[in-house]
Amino acid sequence: MRVVTKGLYALGLGAALLLAGCGSDESEGEEVTLEFFSNKSENIDTYEALIEEFESQNPDINVKFESPPEANTIIKTRLTKNNLPDVMSLGGDAIFGEIARADVLHDFSGSEILDNVQNSYVDILGALVGSEYEGAYGIPYATNANAVIYNKEKVEELGIEIPETWDELINALEIAQEAGEIPIYYTLQETWTAMPLWNGVAGNLVPPDFAERKNEGETTFLEEYGLVADRALELLQYGHDNNFGYDYNDGNRAFANGEGVFYIQGNWVIPDILTYNPDADLGMFVLPVNETAEENELVSGVDVLLAVDDATEHKEEALKFVEFLTKAENAQQYIDEQHAFSGIQGVMQEDEVFEGINPYFEEDRLTSFPDHYYPIGMGGDNLIQEFYIYQNKEESLRELDEEWDKVYNR
Repeated sequence: MRVVTKGLYALGLGAALLLAGCGSDESEGEEVTLEFFSNKSENIDTYEALIEEFESQNPDINVKFESPPEANTIIKTRLTKNNLPDVMSLGGDAIFGEIARADVLHDFSGSEILDNVQNSYVDILGALVGSEYEGAYGIPYATNANAVIYNKEKVEELGIEIPETWDELINALEIAQEAGEIPIYYTLQETWTAMPLWNGVAGNLVPPDFAERKNEGETTFLEEYGLVADRALELLQYGHDNNFGYDYNDGNRAFANGEGVFYIQGNWVIPDILTYNPDADLGMFVLPVNETAEENELVSGVDVLLAVDDATEHKEEALKFVEFLTKAENAQQYIDEQHAFSGIQGVMQEDEVFEGINPYFEEDRLTSFPDHYYPIGMGGDNLIQEFYIYQNKEESLRELDEEWDKVYNR
C-alpha cells in the first residue's frame, strides 16, 4: 500500500493526511498505516524496495511513502500545522535542527538502534540541534563525503602521487598545469557548486564549533575565515578558462570524457559521471588543506537521517520500521544503490572508487560540512560564489557576517 507523491503537493492535502490513519482497516484494529516522508527524490526506488520487504515481514503494517517536490518547504509547513509524518527521512542540515528544537521528535537516547551508529554522526546531528538541547532526535542513516575525485589514468600518466598535505597538493596541480591539463575542473555557473571547494577547505581549517560561537557573538568570518578565503582563491587559479561558464551537468560530462585531472565535489557525483562514461576510472581522496597529513579529516555529513514524530499514535510500529531500515543488510542495500556511505557501524562502501577515503570512516576521522550550520535564508552559496568572482576577501567576509547576523537576529 505504497503511495509515492511526485506531483504538486497542495497544502490542502494536510487535512487529508490527518485522516490517513482512520481508514476502515485501522478502525477495526487489523492494520496500521505509517506515513513515511522523504525529502530526496533520488532514493525513491531504493526506499520502495525496502518498504516492500518490510511489509512482507509485517503484513499488519502498511507504509504510505511520499517524496514530494519542494519537500523541505512542505515539512516546515507541516511542522507549523503540528501535522508531521510518522517517520521522516530528512537531510542533516539546519532544517532538521529547526524541527528538533521544536520538541516534536522522538528522542532515541538509550535506544539499541543508536548503539549501532557511528558516534561522529550522532555528534554532528547534536550540533545541528544545539548544545542546550539534550537528546538524540535522529538516526544518521546515509552519509556523504566532500573530497577530490580524480582521473586515475591521468594521475598515473603524469606521475602524480596522491597528495596528503597542502604543499603536495599545489605541487600536483603544478605538474598537471605544466603538462597542459586542466588541473581542477570547476562548474561554478550554479551557486551551490561554489560550496564543495568552500566546505572542503573550511571543514579542516575552521573549528567545528564556529557556528555556535558566531551565534554567541564570540567570533566572525573576518576573524576565522581568512586562510579559508586565501586557499580557496589559490585553488581557483588551477581551473580552466571559464570556471563560471559551466554548470554541474556540464562538468560531470566533461570530467567523464577526460577533461580535467581533479574535480572537487562529493560522492554524489560518481553515478552521474559513470552515466556519461561507464568506463571512467575514478578515485577519491581527502582535500589536503593542512600542512601535515595527520591534521586532515574527511568532510562528511548526514545526507539522510531517520526521525519519528513523537506524537504519532503508532510509535511502536514507527520504531519497528526504523529498526528494520537500520539493520546491516538493509543499510548496505541503501548505500550500494545510492553510492553513499553509512552512519551504521560496520556497514562499509565497498566500491573501489572510495578506497582512498574509506580509512577516514574506519578511523572516525570526520568533520562536518560547515555550511550545514549556516542560518537558513542567509544565502551563503550566493555570497561565496560572488566572492570567487570578485575576489574581494575582506568585503566578502564582512558580508557573510552581516547576512548571518540579519537572519539570526530576526
